[in-house]
Amino acid sequence: MEKLEKQINFILELDKLKSIMRRSYLLNRERFEDSAEHSWHVSVLALTLAEHADDEIDLTHVLKMLLIHDVVEIDAGDTYFFDKKGNSDKTEREMKAAERIFGLLPPEQENDFRSAWEEYEEGDTKNARFANALDRFIPLLHNYYTQGKSWQEHKVRFEQVMTLKEPIEKGSKSLWEYAHSLILSAVEKGYLAK
Repeated sequence: MEKLEKQINFILELDKLKSIMRRSYLLNRERFEDSAEHSWHVSVLALTLAEHADDEIDLTHVLKMLLIHDVVEIDAGDTYFFDKKGNSDKTEREMKAAERIFGLLPPEQENDFRSAWEEYEEGDTKNARFANALDRFIPLLHNYYTQGKSWQEHKVRFEQVMTLKEPIEKGSKSLWEYAHSLILSAVEKGYLAK
């Protein structure tokens, strides 16, 4: 029962992810998405687009990483990709959060989940490269299909968005080609300043 209680406490803790707001708008432009919605959406993206990974991937492992990659935001908050100041101490905040949140689990699961999270963060394996590509790709879709609403509110420019190239291209050249065409179209349509 002690193991089950720890697992239940972890599950209950994850409910807090539904209260962590991101900077990507829902496609209806009514509000920002929360981190739980993002984790679900990017996981469905992985199921749908797995064939576009450059390398042979373990889809179950990719899904594990995507479902837990933002759990640390419960304590660390969501750090906007283009926020230089927020990104300066992001690693430290997230490591501390990972220790506490994954520490709620029984030791074997704590090690398993923490290892998957660290693999995602390091981005060195073929599974992590694809997971990271999807995690960078989906906010681009949100921004494009909301006519650049978040980009404009945060004064994000073309050059900044092009920094998404490396993580997307490392995991899927075809997704990068598609993303690049969206970025160029966003500039042409006035969604994104050059």
